[in-house]
Amino acid sequence: MTDRVRVIALHPTDNVVICVAPIDAGEQVEIDGAPVIAAGAVGLGHKLARRDLASGDKVMRYGIPIGTMTSPAARGEHVHRHNLRSDYIPSHERDVLRDGDPT
Repeated sequence: MTDRVRVIALHPTDNVVICVAPIDAGEQVEIDGAPVIAAGAVGLGHKLARRDLASGDKVMRYGIPIGTMTSPAARGEHVHRHNLRSDYIPSHERDVLRDGDPT
């Protein structure tokens, strides 16, 4: 384990933390003072669950909702497009095709 800060909470009400450095699978990180082992590799700028999140939970970042969980994520698990749906309009989705068709 390293003494470097690996994740940060951007707002006290956020239920995710942001990776400030890439995290390897099996690496121990500290979330709110408690050690958590990363189940998989997580890239710089990506999110980890700050607490257990259930399907349907709103994900809070910067103190505002950014999306809805589509499947559960345990504390320390990667939160991204595989388990998070954006609450923004379709044009903000990365899955929008280049011709503008969101399907």
